[in-house]
Amino acid sequence: MPSSLSLQGKLRGERPILLQGHERSLTQIKYNREGDLLFSVSKDHVVNVWFSHNGERLGTYDGHVGAVWTVDVNSTSTLLVSGSADNTAKLWDVSNGKCLKSWEFNTAVRCVKFSEDNKRVLLVTEPRMGYPATLQIFHVENGLTESVSSEPLADFHPEGSKITVAAWGPLDKYIVVGRENGSVALMDPETGKYISTNTVHELTLTDLQMSADRTYFITASKDKSAKIVETESLEVLKTYITDTPLNSAAIMPKVQEFVVVGGGQEAMDVTRTSSRQGKFECRFWHKILEEEVGRVRGHFGPINTIAIHPDGRSFASGGEDGYVRVHHFDDDFFSFKFQI
Repeated sequence: MPSSLSLQGKLRGERPILLQGHERSLTQIKYNREGDLLFSVSKDHVVNVWFSHNGERLGTYDGHVGAVWTVDVNSTSTLLVSGSADNTAKLWDVSNGKCLKSWEFNTAVRCVKFSEDNKRVLLVTEPRMGYPATLQIFHVENGLTESVSSEPLADFHPEGSKITVAAWGPLDKYIVVGRENGSVALMDPETGKYISTNTVHELTLTDLQMSADRTYFITASKDKSAKIVETESLEVLKTYITDTPLNSAAIMPKVQEFVVVGGGQEAMDVTRTSSRQGKFECRFWHKILEEEVGRVRGHFGPINTIAIHPDGRSFASGGEDGYVRVHHFDDDFFSFKFQI
């Protein structure tokens, strides 16, 4: 395996762009479709948007009063949706920061996702204090007040293990969910019934990111592994086994056949270990050969979220330390060949 220094040397410049706009740990980061904007949310109630090429903060979306767990942006970069521990999900106008809609629930909103056609958004709430978990779908076409539904188009109480992550499948035919018991499933968005299920991990799924064409996706789990799964069949295609619990995993575009994973020791144990012992690194694996090819260090705590620029020329990570780090690859990275 090439050393971490050999990969680190293929990152442009000596230091990444450090985004310092949050006071508490990051929960999710998300590029828009073009990759010029990077959205970040954290436990400090704030939703930020940045220019991805230089790290300049473009603005904030203020309104949540609890930790913000999740964020997504539609494919035209006009609408943003966020979910929070304040038991609300909010729909925002990306251009001016105006809150267009606020939906209220009985418990925290842990996952939000726009449909591929931008017309709907799914929201997953967690079970707590006697309230069941829900997966609800709302109409949001255009974001105009009259076109955003106050009442859900669908309101499901999924059976079995709690849903921790979710995404829309190809052409919005079904919803792909990851669950606390390590399984993935396809759900019918019209009925809320599971079409098929497969247990792919031994412990909780912490992340699920679709490929560009949505024909496969990558998962991350507390069982210290990440896996690539075919969407239609839920068959595990590739497995990447690490030595630390994983919080996030992302797929690089075709410019390089890599996946990137990150995690680290639980936050409660961080004070008793160094960053090296805690394994707070972004790890690059060859997607096809399932071999680790390098690591990038930098965070002073677990890595909670990873996102890759749509053109594959940079990536970002958000950590328990409250920072977002944006790395741009040098030209040498794209000629990097894995030695078998």
